[in-house]
Amino acid sequence: MATAGKVIRCRAAVAWAPGKPLSVEEVEVAPPKAGEVRIKIVATGICHTDDHILKGSLPNVEFPVIPGHEGAGIVESIGQGVTSVKPGDKVIPLCLPQCGECSFCQNPESNCCQKSHFSEPQNLLPDKTSRFSCKGKQIHHFLWVSTFAEYTVVPEYAVAKIDAAAPLDKVCLFGCGFSTGYGAAINTAKVKPGSTCAVFGLGGVGLSVVMGCKAAGASRIIAVDINSDKFAKAKELGATDCVNPRDFKKPIQEVLTEMTRQGVDYSFEAIGHVDTMIAALASCNMNTGVCVMVGVLDSEISIDPVLLLTGRTWKGTMLGGWKTRECIPKLVSSYLERKFNSDLLITHTLPFAKVNEGFELLHAGKSIRTVLLF
Repeated sequence: MATAGKVIRCRAAVAWAPGKPLSVEEVEVAPPKAGEVRIKIVATGICHTDDHILKGSLPNVEFPVIPGHEGAGIVESIGQGVTSVKPGDKVIPLCLPQCGECSFCQNPESNCCQKSHFSEPQNLLPDKTSRFSCKGKQIHHFLWVSTFAEYTVVPEYAVAKIDAAAPLDKVCLFGCGFSTGYGAAINTAKVKPGSTCAVFGLGGVGLSVVMGCKAAGASRIIAVDINSDKFAKAKELGATDCVNPRDFKKPIQEVLTEMTRQGVDYSFEAIGHVDTMIAALASCNMNTGVCVMVGVLDSEISIDPVLLLTGRTWKGTMLGGWKTRECIPKLVSSYLERKFNSDLLITHTLPFAKVNEGFELLHAGKSIRTVLLF
């Protein structure tokens, strides 16, 4: 390509400091070094985790930073030694890498690669330098992917090559939201046919959990949210019951236990609040119930140990338990085979310049997923 090996000037949304709106700037994106891939981002979704960055509530993020982690694009150029993708390939950058070499990657039951941000910050690429600069200043990466930029550079093991037929403005959701929720039900909870599930929070991730529970054959899926406007979409995607905690004077866990006589078989918390996390745990049956933590908590939590003493299982999930490089392409293929319709999660599509408007829709509870197009 004509741009290979050169610095590219393009648009990106930069968070200069916490608590301030994103600023669309012209940035310089350096070419990929050995083992790296430069991607032209075509579409990116807005996720609640990006909002946590802007509020300054996500630890280990350094400013100024280019957020975004739910994107899809086309390989523009590759660094020395890259063999799994080539210029022109459609790809999804992965906020959870799969190096294929660490003990976690080699364990068939694990998907949290030891090169993930839980092991060390991903504010700079593995060689501890940035590929982004703006107005003469170094700009940090976010989870290595920074999809709020027209071009981004990521390590090869954080890139998944997908089917050339995939519509990038739809499958960008597979970079985080859809994969996380759908996999939480299928992989992490391993929802059984005929079971009863409760899903707390009906954003893009929570509704993807609903879809996963339905695909797994759950007979009853109870959707829980304080925004009743989301109930129609939840039912469209497979929820059998919808409950607004504000309609009751008793704790929601008591309501769900009464509805099901003993508590649900599986509960999922897709919000990231302490009170709903405890309610989700208490709402699954005390003996064999499984509660999956999907939302990102921004504070510590304390619980009554008796909730676990009776046999409940409380577990977390990261990107739905998928081994990303090998599984995300398969999910995209399933989408193309119409095994599910994740398009229903996309409520708004905006030009990239309106990125802050997308966050306003999120704050107002008016959007499930907003997709930004470059």
